Amino acid sequence: MALIHNVVGTPQAARVLLLIHGYGADENDLGALLPYLDPEGRFLTVLPRGPVAAPPGFGWYGIEAIASGGRGPDPAFVAALDALDDLLEEVCAEHGKPRSEAIVAGFSQGGALAVALGLRSSERDHPAGVVAMSSYLPDVDGVDYDWAAAATIPVLVLHGTKDPLLPVERGRALAATLTEHAVPVVYTEYPMEHQVAMESVQQAHQWLLAVTSGERPSEPLPEPPPEPLVKPVSTAQWEAEVLRSDRPVIVDFWAPWCQPCRQVSPVVEQIAAMREGSYKVVKVNIDEEPGLAQQYEVQSIPMIALFRDGRLERSALGAKPRPQLEAELGMLVIP
Repeated sequence: MALIHNVVGTPQAARVLLLIHGYGADENDLGALLPYLDPEGRFLTVLPRGPVAAPPGFGWYGIEAIASGGRGPDPAFVAALDALDDLLEEVCAEHGKPRSEAIVAGFSQGGALAVALGLRSSERDHPAGVVAMSSYLPDVDGVDYDWAAAATIPVLVLHGTKDPLLPVERGRALAATLTEHAVPVVYTEYPMEHQVAMESVQQAHQWLLAVTSGERPSEPLPEPPPEPLVKPVSTAQWEAEVLRSDRPVIVDFWAPWCQPCRQVSPVVEQIAAMREGSYKVVKVNIDEEPGLAQQYEVQSIPMIALFRDGRLERSALGAKPRPQLEAELGMLVIP
């Protein structure tokens, strides 16, 4: 499979940087990061286009593979991986740049491919480093990892704590697995969704400077933050967290500007603590999730709602003491 691609940089660049875009983008997407990612012009950057149509752009394999997380056959993933491997080999040979000094980086699907390309068992030279942005560890039939070699390949993992498509747990799991196999890992979380923040690009720039200087950056993994008593839920998480819950769910519809919402928030947290195991308690910011507010006719907040078996059963409006709130929601008897 020959990939459409651009090569950006000058012949004086010492190394190759392969930047692999995510689903729904194209070969120009990550190129906009280069002034911040490589302001010194150290790299000859290769920007490939995914072979799968994914309007408004392209992808590398089916979107369903992002969410699965389980091992299984994925011929499209392997085909894309092989095509990127061939492209890296060809560009390095054409421009006289050592493949062993190349960096492979990507976002989302591209990040998963970068990890697989950098660490899989191969007769070809491994690259000098890997950057995985908002991504995960691929577990695909036909892709085996060379963990012995990986112990010499530094990996930078960047992920958003608010990522609705690839939850932050996927990034943490990637970093944890790499650490277990003695891979030099730097893992950082940012308060962002499924995106690239300027702060994360600046960190990637500093990491690239360290790697091109011969370093193998490695830091202890940060402790995961404690689970909040009342978990924020987005539209993407709504069905799994609320409609399909095996327990009744209390939903606090709120907004940051709402003073009564702030007053009732400690009451909702108290309910979550006292009814743990019997009820799930979550919250929805209606400014960020207007579709959910419209769907359930949330016209006044705070609105505390009880969902059972996938449907809205009861609701209470306004800031109220816990006994009154529980009574209006029918919670006086613990099920």
